[in-house]
Amino acid sequence: MKGLLLAVAGLTAAFLSSASAADKLDPSCAGCHALVKPTDTSLDRLLTRKGPDLWFAGSKFNKDWLVSWLQDPKPIRPAGYPYFKMIKKGDKNDVPDPSKMTSHPKLKKADAEATAAALMDLKAPADLIPAGTFKGDMKGARMGALAFVKFRGCVACHEGEKGEGGLSGPRLTDAGTRLQPDFIAAYTADPQRFDPHIWMPTSNLKDLDVQRLTAFLVQLGQGGK
Repeated sequence: MKGLLLAVAGLTAAFLSSASAADKLDPSCAGCHALVKPTDTSLDRLLTRKGPDLWFAGSKFNKDWLVSWLQDPKPIRPAGYPYFKMIKKGDKNDVPDPSKMTSHPKLKKADAEATAAALMDLKAPADLIPAGTFKGDMKGARMGALAFVKFRGCVACHEGEKGEGGLSGPRLTDAGTRLQPDFIAAYTADPQRFDPHIWMPTSNLKDLDVQRLTAFLVQLGQGGK
């Protein structure tokens, strides 16, 4: 019983902490993004939300990238969000329909810095993105590139190296500057833990495959570093 009470207390403290951090953000952000972990994990919610959840933004994004992007936001998802509501028929394939997309507002530098700081306070639970999920071994990046393009078919939904790839998922050409390595590894391993019912499947990858894919993605946008 004591253990249960401590667990409940811990969850309550985590919830209150994330709610307090969310209060620092402009209320309009909540119109498109979940700033506190949603209690509704239904498919209906996923299909009707207007933007990705941000309740774990501080464990997902790199702060410098956030500050820069908020001042000059460019689409991360080439086909909008959710993509199946933002496309139209093209000559050969479905293509993005710009008339259905809404641009993200631009912020002045001071506002971008304040917003980024508040977003970085929105941390994921330690068991969702454990520290050290990516072990830091970059030697597998070459095999990760092959997995991305050929073996695992990631390129069917995501743009990777040189901007080549699909449009339905977020662009990953700058993954290394935008995303934290531990997030990349944890999300790649089990996206359904972050977004129940999301169209990216949990592929039951071996940890070695996750490490290689992460190493490849960490390099993207960093000039090969």
